[in-house]
Amino acid sequence: MIIKIGNFDITECWDGVFYKKLSNYPNVTKWEIQTIFDFIKYEESNGRDCVIEADNNILEAINNYKVIYNNNDRLSPPKKITECTACPKYKGCMTDFVCHTTSLDNAKSILKSGSLLSPVLARNISAEDLKNESRNAANDPVDYFDYIMFAWGNCQAGDRLVMERNLKRYPNDDDLSIHFAPGIRFFFKYDKLINHPNAVFDGVLPLKIKDEVILKDWVHAIIIPKCYKEELEIYVPTNLITKVYYLESDCKDIWQWSEKVYEYIKAL
Repeated sequence: MIIKIGNFDITECWDGVFYKKLSNYPNVTKWEIQTIFDFIKYEESNGRDCVIEADNNILEAINNYKVIYNNNDRLSPPKKITECTACPKYKGCMTDFVCHTTSLDNAKSILKSGSLLSPVLARNISAEDLKNESRNAANDPVDYFDYIMFAWGNCQAGDRLVMERNLKRYPNDDDLSIHFAPGIRFFFKYDKLINHPNAVFDGVLPLKIKDEVILKDWVHAIIIPKCYKEELEIYVPTNLITKVYYLESDCKDIWQWSEKVYEYIKAL
């Protein structure tokens, strides 16, 4: 794996390259260095070596932090991470919550089972077959499919991916505004979910969890667009009724919806 550190649009892992955007390039924070080491540790645990491409000052800062990282002295994230500033209101990722966003049909299965499951378990398909699907546009390796992925709580990426899967193509501006159809969001408190026994830090996502997350033990809230209420409420188990909230999806676009949902979660 190649790690490129620079002033990119966003941080992402795509087709064998980890593009690490710094919030204040060329300066690198200890939190950003920690995520770089998290990425290296995860990749090496799955048999993939990493090579870092960055200027000498950044490489020196990373090397100086190695002892701290190896002592497992983990840093908590800043309240806001500004590696991505795409959202109009927050101009960064708010780190108090993480969420997993899914489609209507997947939400039915999740609520019936009471658990979030990795793609391998949820779809009962081998990781190798999932890797070879056409929708694996980023060419993610097989081990990625053993995990449930989480984004920061105010992020719109989950809804965007749900629309992409439904449309079977990348959503355009009209898809994300006048035709926008929000997914179902499962919210978790970040500082609680990091204690899950199967939690893993891969340096790209806030965290991911191997195999399963039992909702009654971990979920903070489940946000369902009100238009899906009649179709979904029959699947909600008794032990999750108080965690489910139905919101009117009356927003002009994906950004406004993400803002509405996040502000609602914060106020609970």
